[in-house]
Amino acid sequence: MKMEINTIDATIRVANEGEHREYSLYSKEAFEALSHLWLKVGWNEKYPYTFSWMGRPLIQLPEDVMRIQEVIYRLKPDVIIETGVAHGGSLILYASLCKAMEKGRVIGVDIEIRKHNRQAIEAHELNSFITLIEGSSTDAAIVAKVASLVKPAETVLVILDSNHSKQHVAAELAAYSPLVTIGSYIVATDGSMEFLHDVPRAGENWQQDNPAAAAREFAAEHPSFAIEQPAWPFNESTLNQNITHWPSAWLKRCS
Repeated sequence: MKMEINTIDATIRVANEGEHREYSLYSKEAFEALSHLWLKVGWNEKYPYTFSWMGRPLIQLPEDVMRIQEVIYRLKPDVIIETGVAHGGSLILYASLCKAMEKGRVIGVDIEIRKHNRQAIEAHELNSFITLIEGSSTDAAIVAKVASLVKPAETVLVILDSNHSKQHVAAELAAYSPLVTIGSYIVATDGSMEFLHDVPRAGENWQQDNPAAAAREFAAEHPSFAIEQPAWPFNESTLNQNITHWPSAWLKRCS
């Protein structure tokens, strides 16, 4: 893609795969094009690695954090399951929402919870809302242990943020989707790998090997789930697309 920005004429020209388009710089189309480029540059410069939540590193885009809190507040789930713990920032975020809503608890699963991260999470004021489980998120025994912590009739939201290979995410979708309640979601994060494949920090074969590809295949094979970006509860703009590292991520259980 080639982009030319003219701040004097207030235009932006975008050439992509043989198509050439020109927009007003102050337009929805320009905002979307610039946001796409900003996501690529920001990821390469590790912009998402600059945030924390209540003292713990939170490696997410601010918009993705805002969007998921909207969903959690609307659903008010009894259980939030997240695969991938890292520094624990996401778990603390979800736990803080559970405390504010006076409802819910969080289960975090990771193949390795490093000692310093475990100690920090267990020493946190919100630790009472969190259960940590160490082991592969796709191991049958670990899946069974997680399932045993969910009570009948509880509302469950699942967030997949561990190994982001297509194969692993597909296995997680198969393992945890039965726990998701109707109207809730299983979220396959970081499908942005698909459009980040050509940046310097990209991994090999990201264009095909990514969570978004796994999510689309899962939805095609499981009619009870549909890829459905949650609606914004407030919007006074003409915009309608998230600036996100989670494209094609939100798999809603419909039946």
